[in-house]
Amino acid sequence: MVNRNGYFQLVIKADGTYIRLIPGRSDGKALEFNDIVNYFSKIQLYDYDVSALARAINASKDKMVEIKLTPAIFSQVNELLDVSISPDRMYVEGYFYPPVVGGKMLSKNDILDILRRAGVKYGVIEEIIDAYLINPIYNEMITLARGLKPIEGKDAEIIYYFNTDKTLKPKEKEDGTVDFHQLDMISSINKGDLLAVLEPEVYGKPGIDVTGNAIPPRKVIKKVLKHSRDIHLSEDGLKMYSDVSGHVDLVNGKVFVSNTYEVLADVDSSTGDIEYEGNVTVKGNVRAGYSIKAKGDIIVDGVVEGARLYATGQIVLKRGMQGMNKGIMEAEGNILSKFFENAVVKSGGYVSTEAILHSKVSARGDIIVGGKKGFITGGEITSGTSITVKTAGSTMGTFTQLEVGINPQKVEQYREVQKRIAAIDADLDKLLPIIETYKRKIGQGEKLSPEKLEYIRLATNNCIQLRTEYKECQNKFDMLRVEIGNSDGGWIKVENVAYPGVKIVISNVNYHVKTETHYSKFIRDRADIKVVGL
Repeated sequence: MVNRNGYFQLVIKADGTYIRLIPGRSDGKALEFNDIVNYFSKIQLYDYDVSALARAINASKDKMVEIKLTPAIFSQVNELLDVSISPDRMYVEGYFYPPVVGGKMLSKNDILDILRRAGVKYGVIEEIIDAYLINPIYNEMITLARGLKPIEGKDAEIIYYFNTDKTLKPKEKEDGTVDFHQLDMISSINKGDLLAVLEPEVYGKPGIDVTGNAIPPRKVIKKVLKHSRDIHLSEDGLKMYSDVSGHVDLVNGKVFVSNTYEVLADVDSSTGDIEYEGNVTVKGNVRAGYSIKAKGDIIVDGVVEGARLYATGQIVLKRGMQGMNKGIMEAEGNILSKFFENAVVKSGGYVSTEAILHSKVSARGDIIVGGKKGFITGGEITSGTSITVKTAGSTMGTFTQLEVGINPQKVEQYREVQKRIAAIDADLDKLLPIIETYKRKIGQGEKLSPEKLEYIRLATNNCIQLRTEYKECQNKFDMLRVEIGNSDGGWIKVENVAYPGVKIVISNVNYHVKTETHYSKFIRDRADIKVVGL
């Protein structure tokens, strides 16, 4: 038998039980102490000289070594097979232990029977078993069975033939002002235009694991073309066309087309509140106490007073909003305005403006306060990503809060792994002293009951599993720690000056500006906020 790996074999003699350590080739795997100890645990051999065994393993790297383990005449042990099924039950590995000298080798039927008793019903690789029987290989995991992976399908996909990207930002002129005439954000269409095409889902095929259980493919996502009125589909339901000329928008997966509703003067008592399925354009002002609700975009050429504006799309104010502490503006898309004063503003995209005074402004995306003025004075400004402003606060020390955040899921995972590591440490601290105590008793010649020997075996296996889990948790913990540590949780940039009275909040870390701070960027640095120059 040619074995490239180092392996061991028990030898039964008249004066006791010996172990023979056979070195492998230079390209093979060397003998490891834990492999031998695991084998002893399986055959319930506990009374041996651990130190002598360790010395013998070290000496067996270049030559065969044989030492006496115990004066006891150990029972005849045939070749053993330890079967391990992967957690996903997609493959089976076997670890063979040689018989004692003169012991019985496993036959093919023996191996197949062991696999059956382990629950393996599918995917046995008989060619590998046949090859092993011709040339047994010890001290190595051998794949004995493989499952069949499912063939994954394909999700349905909808291709839209109009602009669905609402993240486009307005161009800034040379003088620093925003060009509201070239926003390029509204998708115009003509009657008969193709709006969307549906590529249907493709179903996958199931697989089977080594225990014989079917593995269903991932469920594919089905889609249908959803639309409002003034739209029709082709006979096969795979193409979408517009019945009118106007504007098209995508809202929560549903396509809307409509003509734009235009108010030539002010929104006031002459118009009443406005609610429209498409875009709304106001050439004048929006007076206090009135409201506009649009399924598309809202564009106002004049000033919005203490009114309420809600848009499924974007809101563009070419002048601004004097909220009078009762004005509210909310858009699922972006919001662009000259200024906000005493108003509440909520954006599902980004916010772009030239000034914010005593307002509460929040956005999932960036908040950019630029242009000629570019100042924030008073109020609470919250962004999910970043805030850029020229001047924050005022010389009067007006309280102004600027806040950006991070993804809380990463922090939660980090804390859960940290707790698990502590729990494993506590379990090991309890188990290890008990195992060492029993081993010391065995070394001193004390005979233990079968129940206690079984307990030692289970405790040893438990320790091995805990150490494996500990290593996995530690790797995940280190990865999350680096990821969170490297994440700045967003940033706040002040291109001119931040005055005392400004409060900076990044990922729940607070920083109070106490002296005038110029040309600075505020970032999170671990448990602190760091101020760096621009």
